[in-house]
Amino acid sequence: MPNVFLSPSTQEWNKYASSGNEQQYMNILADLMEPYMLSSGIDFTRNDPDRNVGGAIEDSNKGWYDVHLALHSNAGGGQYAGVSRGIEIYYSPYSEYSRRLATIIANNMETIYPIPSKVTAIPTTSLAEVTRTRSVAVLAELGYHDNFEDEAWLKNNLESIARTMVQSLCDYFGIPFIEPSPVRRGTVRTDGSNLNIRSYPSTESAIIGRIPNGGQVNIYGETGNWYVISYNGTTGYSAMDFITVG
Repeated sequence: MPNVFLSPSTQEWNKYASSGNEQQYMNILADLMEPYMLSSGIDFTRNDPDRNVGGAIEDSNKGWYDVHLALHSNAGGGQYAGVSRGIEIYYSPYSEYSRRLATIIANNMETIYPIPSKVTAIPTTSLAEVTRTRSVAVLAELGYHDNFEDEAWLKNNLESIARTMVQSLCDYFGIPFIEPSPVRRGTVRTDGSNLNIRSYPSTESAIIGRIPNGGQVNIYGETGNWYVISYNGTTGYSAMDFITVG
């Protein structure tokens, strides 16, 4: 299943127009994304808020991630301070996968941002979290926090932004987006054989693990006749007909 390094800003010194700061609100956003990622079967690791950008890159590159997703908000400089608005999704011009992910995010963000024409995917060769990470990387600047209108939009739409970001990840990975539900425990009930864990909710998809009869699983979501489950560190889809909840 997909594995994402989620890297909300550690820049607490970037103050918002009225109150709060970039680190605070990007971490709130990441918190809100977590239930959507769990229910949709996306494994993730969060960056260490006590480490800087270099630390996030180092930690990301130590593991094996399909995507490195950096969450930020922007600020205008000079004559643009407090004036600029918009969402900018930065990608590597040397990676078609990075460009594709950025384009998906930008297209989806257009549906919730009040000025769709100001949502853009932009190539970068200078942003370290895009250029120095081993995995496919994008950096999302989700509005200008020194602009009162963008700040208000961001603060008032954090849940919608979180949902849209995870929807975009699901679109990129080609997996169903599943609304969050309370985590449940389930027990595998078969004729004695193992229950397959699959990479996609289809009997034609790859088998990525197996659960013995009587095995206990966490259930994070469901789609069709499949549960999104986790068993012994493996996340995937298993047929709900063979899992008893409770």
